[in-house]
Amino acid sequence: MKARCAVCAGATRLVFEQGGFPVCACGECGHRQCELELDQGHLASQYGDDYFNGGGAGYQDYLSEADLLIEHGRRYADIVGRPCEPGTLLDIGCAAGFIASAFAEAGWRVTGIEPNAAMAQQARARGLAAHVGGIETLDEITDFSPPAGGFDMVLMVQVAAHFFDLEKAMTTLANNVRPGGHCLVETWDSSSLTARMLGRRWHEYSPPSVLHYFSRKSMDRLMARHGFEVVDAGRPSKRLRLDHAVSLLRYKYGNSLLGSVACGLMSKLPGGLSLPYPSEDLFWALYRRSGAAHQDAIDRDAA
Repeated sequence: MKARCAVCAGATRLVFEQGGFPVCACGECGHRQCELELDQGHLASQYGDDYFNGGGAGYQDYLSEADLLIEHGRRYADIVGRPCEPGTLLDIGCAAGFIASAFAEAGWRVTGIEPNAAMAQQARARGLAAHVGGIETLDEITDFSPPAGGFDMVLMVQVAAHFFDLEKAMTTLANNVRPGGHCLVETWDSSSLTARMLGRRWHEYSPPSVLHYFSRKSMDRLMARHGFEVVDAGRPSKRLRLDHAVSLLRYKYGNSLLGSVACGLMSKLPGGLSLPYPSEDLFWALYRRSGAAHQDAIDRDAA
């Protein structure tokens, strides 16, 4: 029996293996995914302290990027502030709360969930209500109490690609956003020119940390299945610390001549510098929950 696409339930085929992990593509919607059977132990194994401090597919020094991430959050708070009045907000994968704190500055009443306990503690130290856990395990967080009727806004900034149970995550999301509420997504674009040119060497093909490789089309389809419609979308303005950029280049391309040369040149620059990220292979989209999840669409896709 062929595996099924996590977005539309279409049949998938193996495209390539990355680090011994299968990356498959859907013949119906084009979504790509790493097909592994995982449980909540995946959160602990992938998002421990090394993810935030060990380089590789994660961060060289996550806390050092505070200013950049807060500014990134301010840009998003401004974007969503145009169609939305501040209200209750849930930040999924809030880490140390930098992006969430920018929304708190703008008047949002923020709650965060984060699988890494040390990062959740950092968020609490910033005055945020942060709970340890993931969206797939939300019902197991004993001190989590959503507002009656659901949140006005949910942030999914660079987290959807990491969900180990996409269907459960999306069902939980829909159940925790009030009708008329919104969800802001930022993720990588597998249909971008950068991703298509680099192929399997695209930096986001990094399983088992990254499990889903969305396009705008597949993300819109996934959100529509769970009762969300597009309000706005675009490319984010994003900056990276130089040492983070060098760490990523070394992890993904360090064995190639071009990667070695690029890392060598960039390593000579001051590590505290920040660089603009081209953002051609990133997108953000703001969605509005139109009501109950479209069960008829879900059933049709599964048929």
